[in-house]
Amino acid sequence: MNTVDEFDVVIVGAGISGAIMAEQLGAKGKRVLVLEAGSGTGDRFWSSGGANSKRDGYESYMDTFFTALAKIPNAPYPDNPNAPQPLVTDLEPITPNQPLTNGYFVQKGPLPFASTYTRAEGGTTLHWLGTCLRMLPEDFHIKTEFGRGLDWPINYHDLEKWYQVAEKNIGVSANADEQNYHQIDNPSVQIPYQDGYDYPMEKIPQSYLDRHMAKGLQGMTVNFDGKTYPIDVVSTPQGRNGMPRGSYRPVGAVGDPDLGQRCAGNSNCVPICPIQAKYNALKTLMQAQKTHHVEIRTQCVAYDLEVDPVTNHISKVHYKQYSDPNSSDHVCKAVRGKVVVLAAHAVENAKLMLASGVGNSSDQVGRNLMDHPTMLTWGLMPSPIGAFRGPGSTSGIPSLRGGDFRKNRAAFRIEIGNWGWSWPEGAPIGTVPDLIDQKNLFGKQLKDTIASVYPRMFRFGFLVEQLPDPNNRVTIDPNYRDQLGNYRPVIDYDVSDYSRAGMAAAKHVSDMIFQRLGVEGYTEYNPSDPGYVTYQGQGYTYNGAGHLVGTHIMGADSKTSVVNREQRSWDHPNLYLVGCGNMPTISTSNPTLTMAALTYWAADNVYKALADM
Repeated sequence: MNTVDEFDVVIVGAGISGAIMAEQLGAKGKRVLVLEAGSGTGDRFWSSGGANSKRDGYESYMDTFFTALAKIPNAPYPDNPNAPQPLVTDLEPITPNQPLTNGYFVQKGPLPFASTYTRAEGGTTLHWLGTCLRMLPEDFHIKTEFGRGLDWPINYHDLEKWYQVAEKNIGVSANADEQNYHQIDNPSVQIPYQDGYDYPMEKIPQSYLDRHMAKGLQGMTVNFDGKTYPIDVVSTPQGRNGMPRGSYRPVGAVGDPDLGQRCAGNSNCVPICPIQAKYNALKTLMQAQKTHHVEIRTQCVAYDLEVDPVTNHISKVHYKQYSDPNSSDHVCKAVRGKVVVLAAHAVENAKLMLASGVGNSSDQVGRNLMDHPTMLTWGLMPSPIGAFRGPGSTSGIPSLRGGDFRKNRAAFRIEIGNWGWSWPEGAPIGTVPDLIDQKNLFGKQLKDTIASVYPRMFRFGFLVEQLPDPNNRVTIDPNYRDQLGNYRPVIDYDVSDYSRAGMAAAKHVSDMIFQRLGVEGYTEYNPSDPGYVTYQGQGYTYNGAGHLVGTHIMGADSKTSVVNREQRSWDHPNLYLVGCGNMPTISTSNPTLTMAALTYWAADNVYKALADM
């Protein structure tokens, strides 16, 4: 008879939520096992070999990215058929009644879910941009405030302490006073920081484009529903190393060539920072292993959660362990944990629960899948603005994140992109060849054209709010399985008129800004685009933001939610869920910081629960 390893806590998923949970509980002496479906990456980011091995390992990912034909977010990291993942290159328009099956997702539509994630040690923080925005106080109760969406069972002040913990441990660079100084004309978007609080590191310097735009838009306002809102350019809080305040030092001290230098403005943050200035969850996993109480097993895919019929506890986590990602050969194993934590992110958590038949008495598992349908606008400035330099974005326009207009249409945040037309047109990698092949430019003429046009490129990204909708969901189907025989996620997804109205408002604001700054517009939305939608006769195209939210939402009622405010399953006393899947709404902030704050809170709750076991 095979013995079953037993731990205080078994965590499924080694992304940021799993890493935080493991580090927090390991530091308090709890025996923790982390199961990761994908391959290990930490040993190549920083191995324990010779003096140059850490850097050499990291450079191998850089080399993979540089030689990849498609510079997509997952490009630096090897494909793993045993832990498949969605790719942006899989997207196509969906034909009615004909599911799109050419990628990992089985897309039933009517519109494609356009976001991706990474199944590997470190999770999606391996390629995230690093934006670390707090949610607004009104975001936690939009049902009460605006009659839309859902209310959270917690409020901003419940989470404020944990925001501070997350900002410290991620190492967020920003100036708190500056965040609110620009928002005095719209109190809805002000962040109520604790008196005297500031971020652990000084803000990342704003780009030349940011400063040019701030000067040009000074004093500009827009009017919605009879109310006036300012258009202010504000530096964006970011999870990348800036100038530390006081005695603060981030994980991987600034200047350590192996664990992260200070941001040097390389234009390669997504998908991989060349000098590791950007935070990723591998840094937290490294801290977790230093506690000597945390074990990480990679290439171990959890596929079933066994329930004790008497106690209703999760009694075992069953997983498939493989050695070769390109082979379906594997062995089935099981482990026990006094507490089981699902930290595999919104889609994978829901898929595992549905496959196991657990935690779904409310029939809400997999439902309320959300993203930020991100609309882009792009054009040419009248003069060079230093495109393709610095982090992907160093500033945004947050003044339309909140307000009374949310009764009628979605809010949005405007991201100012430093990398020209790289997102909408693939510039310069995808556009310079066209100058040669299509326009027959070469020599001095080619150089002059590039020098004249490319430094003037810029784009906006409008992160549009999406409301929870139980029909936007993840399900499973025995007809769709991966190489190991595990379920592939089946996605039903649409974008409501509430969000489409937000896109229309965003395009109106963009047009006004373009006119004010003298921008020559090149924005074009093609009906053949996978994310093409219409609203009141006008067409728009949305892109995925990589912000997967919902599918196991928290709530105050077990009949309408999956977990309670402590992030514990209503159905199983020893099952906790962490990650963006717990969030009842997405609002307008990139969700990683909020996810991290919730996980620090959940780790505290798990530790207290263990004391009673």
